[in-house]
Amino acid sequence: MTLDEVCAQVLARAPSPYRRLVAVAGPPASGKSTVAQALSARLTAEGEESAVVPMDGFHLDDRLLQADGTQNRKGAPNTFDAHGFLRMIKALQSPDPVIYPIFDRSREIAIAGAGRVPTTCKTVVVEGNYLLLQQPPWTQLHNLWTLSIALNPPMDLLIERLKARWVEHSKPDAQAWIDTNDVPNITTVMTKSAPADIIWTETSK
Repeated sequence: MTLDEVCAQVLARAPSPYRRLVAVAGPPASGKSTVAQALSARLTAEGEESAVVPMDGFHLDDRLLQADGTQNRKGAPNTFDAHGFLRMIKALQSPDPVIYPIFDRSREIAIAGAGRVPTTCKTVVVEGNYLLLQQPPWTQLHNLWTLSIALNPPMDLLIERLKARWVEHSKPDAQAWIDTNDVPNITTVMTKSAPADIIWTETSK
């Protein structure tokens, strides 16, 4: 399915109740941000004001992860503020402007109040790992999506991209992190997510 065809499907669906919420879900390094930005840009070019909201801003801070003993599993479902994310998604269904946090990967911290969806924006593309996860409280998100898109690249491609990502960010022991953290998170997304309305492939443009 091409980007134009996806845009047509989005625009064919009525806002519920005020904004359309499009989920772009997939494992780490699957290209969620790239697809979400491309879709949002195409919608905006067609006269439908759109914005991208990443789930990553709801990473728990390292201090909380250290207190919980979960820092070595950062990026797993239980290391996000899932309930806060759910409240934000529900707020996006109102006509009000919505403020949201943005994750700074270079510093591994979330920055509060760094993003805003204005009142004029009627379609929001939300991207994240666990948007379709079949575990509570993530399951409460499923009925809020106007349309859902899943990205499922092969494992070898994901690992190749993760290696490049961690080299770029000078992460120590990158291979160990991929093996003990990224791969389990990939497996969780790939095996425990609900079916999406659309499966996006590398050839979709």
